[in-house]
Amino acid sequence: MYNEVLWFIFAIVNFILVLAIYRLFGKPGLFVWIGFSTVAANLQVVKTVELFGLTATLGNIMYGTSFLITDILNEKYGKEEAKKGVWLGFFTLIAMTIIMQFVLAFDPHEVDFAQGSLETIFGLLPRIALGSLLAFLISQYSDVMIYSKIKARFPKDNQLWIRNNGSTMISQLLDTLIFTSIAFIGVYPFDVWIQIFVTTYFIKWLVALIDTPFIYIARTFHKNKNA
Repeated sequence: MYNEVLWFIFAIVNFILVLAIYRLFGKPGLFVWIGFSTVAANLQVVKTVELFGLTATLGNIMYGTSFLITDILNEKYGKEEAKKGVWLGFFTLIAMTIIMQFVLAFDPHEVDFAQGSLETIFGLLPRIALGSLLAFLISQYSDVMIYSKIKARFPKDNQLWIRNNGSTMISQLLDTLIFTSIAFIGVYPFDVWIQIFVTTYFIKWLVALIDTPFIYIARTFHKNKNA
């Protein structure tokens, strides 16, 4: 149970840090976190662990914080600010991918010890890179639009959990379907792909549940819309 306990602690720490950056720096802090989370999630995803009896990769919690951020932006500042956050995260992901390919292209010095590790982490696998970029853009943009539609139907303060969980769980389903389809269909047998899809979405679903109290706390910060 060590990994499971650590995973829950790790999730709480991630969401506390989201609240901290928002409390300290306001809306600009949320935009900074989106850029940071897209890079950090793509670094963490290369590590494989066992969780709840399932083989899983890290990065789902950090990736999930970006959905919390767009929901906070949508709730506090409106749909257009949330869209801006999505495009910022997408640009950050593309910029990191391009820049690190240049870094890898340099011939390492004979005393260099980092090239192999950098290639492991940043080596470009076209299908995975394409799947990651498309999944991020489509799912995050869908999250913004779905949140707005749910908010129009359930606008009350005590219905915030419906807006947050409804938009995140649907958009995370899209994200998982797009990424695993592009990256893994044809690479693994269909039954293996189904297992990867189900286990990945299950973990993202748990993250979406855990973030619910944090959006309630975030809503109490910075009543001034310009903050």
